Amino acid sequence: MTYKPILLAIPLLATPAVADEMWISNEKDDTISVIDIETLEVVRTIEVGERPRGITFSKDYSVLYVCASDSDTVQVIDPESGEVLHELPSGEDPEQFVLHPDNRHLYIANEDDAITTVVDTETRTVVAQISVGIEPEGMAVSPDGTIAITTSETTNMAHWIDTETQELFANTLVDSRPRHAEFIKDGTELWVSAEIGGTISVFDVATQEEITKIDFAVDGVHPDRVQPVGFEMTAGDTHAFVALGPSNHVAVVNADTYEVEDYILVGRRVWHMDFNADRSLVFTTNGVSGDVTVIDVASREAIKSIKVGRFPWGAAFRPTDN
Repeated sequence: MTYKPILLAIPLLATPAVADEMWISNEKDDTISVIDIETLEVVRTIEVGERPRGITFSKDYSVLYVCASDSDTVQVIDPESGEVLHELPSGEDPEQFVLHPDNRHLYIANEDDAITTVVDTETRTVVAQISVGIEPEGMAVSPDGTIAITTSETTNMAHWIDTETQELFANTLVDSRPRHAEFIKDGTELWVSAEIGGTISVFDVATQEEITKIDFAVDGVHPDRVQPVGFEMTAGDTHAFVALGPSNHVAVVNADTYEVEDYILVGRRVWHMDFNADRSLVFTTNGVSGDVTVIDVASREAIKSIKVGRFPWGAAFRPTDN
């Protein structure tokens, strides 16, 4: 009798899936909290420079840029190891910045110097410093890269910068203490939030003329506490999710009608936010309560609060399949 060997099917051990991440800057702890988007838990804490605020990834997510405001520098971090690779010149007190579509030039708001600094991340040099209004903070760049915006908190203006000449070509008034700016609808509109003014101004980019202003009113909250700061757009730029500061709410604004459709209760002193990959979840940074609220975009409900460091400020999404 001939015996044939029995072949056993041995299952291969699957490589554990690595979930996407949300990176949160904690300005009082000098750290970054890394949240696993699948488990909604903090999986890493990374030490960085003093008072980290603005954070953004390179276009290929290979490095993270961090505004270490009190260290007067922009740190470049390897997201895999968490190590600081090097630092970039930034001007004094860098707060917010934006990366140009060329993936090379950072436009940085220098709050103490009333300037916008432009840094070449490859040569690690300052290529321009542009005088703007007093206490610049918000930064934005158009999708085609031709226009950069700086908002100045004390001058109450949005400053329009030609990125070819690195010179101002327009200044537009907004309400008191502008904080954040975003180009939307393929760069045809610019939105600017005014924290103390309690509004968002909407501009036609082609003419720099104001289209409308969006007002906010939260039931049971004094108007002085309704302070729009950071905001981000849903898929297709159909709606804006707007952080309303010490009102502890996020507003949902229809980007076509400019009407506020909803208010969502989150943590204390909501400041900034970012979406996950398919924009089904939004993560808000709540400074005073030291946590991140996770909002389900479809239901417009807060589904979880995640404890992070002290005074979380910025948020930046990182896919792990890049």
